Amino acid sequence: MNIEDFDFDLPEELIAQTPLKDRDASRLLVLHRTTEEIEHKQFTDIKRYLKKGDCLVLNNTRVLPARLYGIKEDTGAKVEVLLLHQQGEDLWEVLAKPAKKVREGTVLSFGNGKIRATCTGFKDHGGRMLKLEYEGIFYEILNELGQMPLPPYIKEQLEEKERYQTVYAREEGSAAAPTAGLHFTNELLDEIKAMGVSIEFITLHVGLGTFRPVSADKVEDHKMHAEFYHMSRETADNLKAVKENGGRVISVGTTSTRTLETIVRDNGGFTESSGWTDIFIYPPYAFQAIDGLVTNFHLPKSTLVMMVSAFATRENIMNAYQSAVKERYRFFSFGDAMLIL
Repeated sequence: MNIEDFDFDLPEELIAQTPLKDRDASRLLVLHRTTEEIEHKQFTDIKRYLKKGDCLVLNNTRVLPARLYGIKEDTGAKVEVLLLHQQGEDLWEVLAKPAKKVREGTVLSFGNGKIRATCTGFKDHGGRMLKLEYEGIFYEILNELGQMPLPPYIKEQLEEKERYQTVYAREEGSAAAPTAGLHFTNELLDEIKAMGVSIEFITLHVGLGTFRPVSADKVEDHKMHAEFYHMSRETADNLKAVKENGGRVISVGTTSTRTLETIVRDNGGFTESSGWTDIFIYPPYAFQAIDGLVTNFHLPKSTLVMMVSAFATRENIMNAYQSAVKERYRFFSFGDAMLIL
């Protein structure tokens, strides 16, 4: 399958640069897979499409303010670093820019020495390994010095760091937000639970794969970067019960989907599980875990467009995206949402 099959035209002005004032004020495109019907709603209307016995599965990862701006100690040259994930005690895999300035043995300084980092090696795709030194509690220092790692298509400065976090973000470790969850408020989640819809949490720390474009011409030739996930025994048992009782498992976001499909594929069902997944979902793919999906609108030719196309067919997704462009939906991380059932 060719990468070009997942391309579409998107006017630049439809790329959302800032979040809406109210999280749940976004629009919701509802796509019915079997009938191919498209509906245009508000995000709070999602309650109309859920029923007692269903389950929403949310990714509770928390984004690190992982973009650091510093200098090379020997020359004073400016360097930008994006922390991706921790490999050991104070040892991090990072993306550095400009990478050619960060060689093995290079010492970097951030915040006038509040964090010092020594390059200890290289990783695939231009990554670097940094050994960090600091005094105090690392995450407190990072929160002081770090910036949110917003995607490159967002040019505006984010005024509130918490707007790039879901309201249920708990587990520190992501290099990017699970953006489908940004639309939910605590009040909306309470209303959904009151309907008899269960809410379950899994964790997938979004990493390097989010920042990697698809460079291969053929979809099958692309390799995903591995990301860490975890599901508790309680969540696994509850998801089993939902399926056994005829309820639907509705995944909030592509990250939740990757986690659920990995666990069911590897274990034959929902079970307590932790590990690394490099699952790449593209058409054709037989979904085993989810019955519905809440997602944002994704970049042309991205692995995320391929995943939703596997769930709803490429023709349905391209048609829905064309409709979203015509109706002037807001796209990408701070944009509007889509419910696929």
